[in-house]
Amino acid sequence: MYNEFSFTIKSIDFDENYRPADSTRITTNFANLARGSHRQENLRNTLRMIDNRFNALAHWDNPKGDRYTVELEIISVEMNIDGASRSGALPLIEILKTNIIDRKTGERIEGIVGNNFSSYVRDYDFSVLLPEHNKDQSGFSTPENFGDLHGKLFKCFVNSSAYQEHFAKQPVICLSVSSSKTYHRTENQHPVLGVEYQQDECSLTDEYFRKMGLKVRYFMPPNSVAPLAFYFSGELLGDYTNLELISTIATMDTFQKIYRPEIYNANSAAGTSYQPSLKHQDYSLTRIVYDREERSRLAKKQGKFAEEQFIKPYQAVLQQWSATHAF
Repeated sequence: MYNEFSFTIKSIDFDENYRPADSTRITTNFANLARGSHRQENLRNTLRMIDNRFNALAHWDNPKGDRYTVELEIISVEMNIDGASRSGALPLIEILKTNIIDRKTGERIEGIVGNNFSSYVRDYDFSVLLPEHNKDQSGFSTPENFGDLHGKLFKCFVNSSAYQEHFAKQPVICLSVSSSKTYHRTENQHPVLGVEYQQDECSLTDEYFRKMGLKVRYFMPPNSVAPLAFYFSGELLGDYTNLELISTIATMDTFQKIYRPEIYNANSAAGTSYQPSLKHQDYSLTRIVYDREERSRLAKKQGKFAEEQFIKPYQAVLQQWSATHAF
């Protein structure tokens, strides 16, 4: 028998001196930026892009466009089963926390936790379990209960005392829109989030995040060229201040320009009806080196790690826990 899962939260600054810890998920996008001969230049340019984007959106009482700077923390979540595991705490999730520095007043304003989202179990689900399930099938399908365990683990973490002691608000995850779906512009417009888009059918990622207790809305912020997907649990427009929302937009719009320039650094903006494509050719590259092929290769490797170190060794415990936790 077991009692319950417990979580440990660790934080490291994401700045120009950041070096990925040995235990970090090396498929994490910000870890990818922080390796190689261009490491420090990559980080410095990324942070400058985030600050510039933030100040462009927070333009009131900001005539020189330099009032604010954004500080980022990488939040690593480790999980223990009954206070111990076979080889120490099990790495579970990595997310980003934004903090806003107002240079005019000297105030440090807490931003949003979430933003980027990395998970060993998600790597297992999408890079190991899903391909194996579809290996001998003529059509695409998902395994029974796909995403259930991951969703319950995420909810368990967000509802934990560890989360509530560290963070005042629920997380917001901001991702790229799906290249397999078509998005339609609506008449709804928010001063910071921009124009809202909707789609007729949920993507696999939307369904996966729904099992984590997160709803989704799609907005194309001012001066962006494609909508972003915002995953949240409460009220996106009511629970967060404009500066909090801007910190997420500035951070994730910058990362997406680096990760998916075909979509987010395209030379023309999304129209009334929009289907993203990574095959789009009319786009500009940033001056930041990012190895997308390496990230795809490593996702499978780390999915296998999750299978060998977590899914298989704790299969009976996880099945028993999952069966008794409906959330």
